[in-house]
Amino acid sequence: MIISKIKLTNWKNFQHADVDLTNRVFVVGANASGKSNFLDVIRFMRDIVKQAGGLQNAVEQRGGVSKIRCLAARQRSDVAIEIHISETEKSEKPLWIYYLSFKHSGGGIFEKQARVIEEKVFNGESEKWVLKRTDKEKDEDPETLKFTYLEQPNSNREFRDIYTFFQETQYLHIVPQLIRDADSYMLSANKEDFYGRNLLDRMERTNTATRNSYLKRLNEVLTLAVPQLKNIEFVKDNKGVPHLEARYEHWRAKGAKQQEAQFSDGTLRLIGFMWALLDGQETILLEEPELYLHAEIVKQLPEFIYKLQRRKGRVRQVIISTHSYDILSHSGIGGDETLVLMPTKEGTEIKKAMDMASVKKYLTAGFSIAEAVIPIVAPRNIQKILELKD
Repeated sequence: MIISKIKLTNWKNFQHADVDLTNRVFVVGANASGKSNFLDVIRFMRDIVKQAGGLQNAVEQRGGVSKIRCLAARQRSDVAIEIHISETEKSEKPLWIYYLSFKHSGGGIFEKQARVIEEKVFNGESEKWVLKRTDKEKDEDPETLKFTYLEQPNSNREFRDIYTFFQETQYLHIVPQLIRDADSYMLSANKEDFYGRNLLDRMERTNTATRNSYLKRLNEVLTLAVPQLKNIEFVKDNKGVPHLEARYEHWRAKGAKQQEAQFSDGTLRLIGFMWALLDGQETILLEEPELYLHAEIVKQLPEFIYKLQRRKGRVRQVIISTHSYDILSHSGIGGDETLVLMPTKEGTEIKKAMDMASVKKYLTAGFSIAEAVIPIVAPRNIQKILELKD
């Protein structure tokens, strides 16, 4: 399944948003335009359904409703999220529609708590709303409105597919230093991981045959991207701590063995993203995958992602935030899979590149997304920085 549409009201940068999503999505915009905040909508849903999570936990992690609600919001005081989940990007109708509206509970000790205003679930197969819940109902009170039905196993039986879908959604923004830090790895082995801290633990929990299959794919790519590293393997030291180990070729005939602590930032980041793409089936969010990587590798990332997301007869949805000219210069990126974020005084607007007349004419003429979009999202008057006096 994939997320086929997202509608937002008063979510962070976005006063209003209504966008369709495809199997592969590139979220493009200037710094502070809301790329991470757009991805955070999906992370928010995952935080609601994850173990030891829930609505209050998800809101608190973001500093309370006041930090979530768009600064450009006017009459409406609530935050609303609507997500459509479909079987494929070509499905005529969604399998599920989930809608959630919430606002803060009040001042004082309740300042960072949320109260459900409305929660609805539409089943596309039966074409019926299987849940219609509001804060006006007689059986609702301030305590019950702290929780969504989605997060409660006793209440989500009719739409548990949505619960499972968001639980399996992944977000990744690899920080190489955390992969190298064995102490950090050991301390956080059972905690939520977004930054690659538990990458080695995930590898260890993968069954041997599958892990070896993934490592084979990793080695095929790394042989081309990092030719001096040969035959990366998964090993354990005498304390039972897992490591990645490879032979680093140099002037000595047999080279020398290195572990992840000696790998470059770019190598670790590439390994982390590749493993994440291979290990799973549901939607994955990749934050600026170009960081630490050589420009020539970055240019091939769209094609590389395209190939890895199509495995075993299934297509995995990948949503990527970036402002990399090298990534967006790939000729295979289409205007329908590129979301352009444009900040305004009334909040950030989201449009598909192909729906923007100023972009479409360049794409139709054969220009790349980078050539058509980057000049539009670049900060205005940035050239004047050269005129600043010492």
